[in-house]
Amino acid sequence: MADRLSAREAIALLSDDFHQLPVAEGAYAPDGPLAWQGYDASRARATERTGEDESVVCGRARIDGIPAVLIAFEFGFLGGSLGERTGDRLEAAYTYARAHRLPVVSLVATGGSRMQEGMLALTQLQRVARQSALTRAAGLPQLAVLRDPTTGGGWATLGAGADVVLALPGAQVGFAGSRVRPPDADPAAYTAQAQLAAGAIDAVVRPQELRETVGLWLALLTAPSAEPAPPPPALGTSDRLPDTGWSAVQRARSPERPRAHAYLDAYFTRRAAIGGDRCGGTDDGMLCGFGFSSGSDSRSASGSGSGSGEHALGGRAIAYAAQTGTATRPAGYRTATRLIRLADRLGIPVLTLVDTPGAANDAEAERQGVGAAIAELFGAVATARTPLTTLLIGEGGSGGALALAAPGNTWATPDSYFSVIAPELAAAILKRPPEEAPGTADQLRVRPQDLVALGVVRGIVSGGAATSPPPPG
Repeated sequence: MADRLSAREAIALLSDDFHQLPVAEGAYAPDGPLAWQGYDASRARATERTGEDESVVCGRARIDGIPAVLIAFEFGFLGGSLGERTGDRLEAAYTYARAHRLPVVSLVATGGSRMQEGMLALTQLQRVARQSALTRAAGLPQLAVLRDPTTGGGWATLGAGADVVLALPGAQVGFAGSRVRPPDADPAAYTAQAQLAAGAIDAVVRPQELRETVGLWLALLTAPSAEPAPPPPALGTSDRLPDTGWSAVQRARSPERPRAHAYLDAYFTRRAAIGGDRCGGTDDGMLCGFGFSSGSDSRSASGSGSGSGEHALGGRAIAYAAQTGTATRPAGYRTATRLIRLADRLGIPVLTLVDTPGAANDAEAERQGVGAAIAELFGAVATARTPLTTLLIGEGGSGGALALAAPGNTWATPDSYFSVIAPELAAAILKRPPEEAPGTADQLRVRPQDLVALGVVRGIVSGGAATSPPPPG
């Protein structure tokens, strides 16, 4: 079990500049709306014990220099439970955030809804969900930091409903609290680490690293830009284009070819990853997150200040979704969809790196809904208003690769190919012997220069920069 920080201690982890928002609350009936005997006395004891008069503290803060609305739960006040007055304060905090165009950071530690207020307490979850939705529609980011414990409706609204979800090590995290779980439940399943493995949260962060981590996320998510991300330079050892379709396939499949990690390291000065599809799955073959671009990219934004995508940390904020050369799992497609939709809502350009032999097609992938996951990604790419840029860095295997490609703004490296199907599989479908796969690759016109001639990609990038389309040949 993690150390249980008070609300003020949690706030101090993030900010030295916190100003509590004024509280405007109406009259409160004796012993609450249900006239629950002893409720007033319980509240008085909670105030004496914690120094707070409600289970949540809301205020304006600066986190690594970035202003934000900060919400901190006090678990020592009736288990951090949500009641009507909690709902009043949360609604006021969200309203303030929208009025002042500020992100919202929630430091959650709650056992759920307050029993002494019955269904009126439970309906505060609807109230919170509406405020979160209004803030999302306003294009403002929401971050959650899960403390010990984060259970019940607080997890299912402020926690799991945030754009980026972080957790402190050892925190209990789950919809079921410790006293209402099945008697044979594995306690390890209700931890931050287990939720990370299940794709429900993005990272587990040590307390001493929390301020820097949240500050980086706020910097990344509050730097919109209308300029598309330029494609990265090619990292291969040669700019020479492949002579045949089969040589293009062999170059793309070479274990020596640079992969997504190398491209991301070269393109970004700092980055932060999101993890998981929020449906119980993760895929290490799909890297997603946000980063500050390096080099000339930081000079391509127009103007300066908050509207240009530039930030004091250096470079422009750009979202990325990158395949690593493996067959992409359904969770990978769902994570990329989540990334693109978040970037679109916040006005942050997206860079995608395509490199996969295709979508995973095993029985488990089918059970996990690979077709639906690819369809969702196609839809997210097709409807995105923020600019998308794609670089094909290796294999482009069928629809599992195309789903991540930006229509009209896809580029290729000399070490890449794109095909409607792998040449070996095409030969098999056409009932050709295996030795005819190389010739089939030529017929499919999979080389980078073929893709340019067909209008599938805009151009080929060299080791220096994107080039104008070469003549077909």
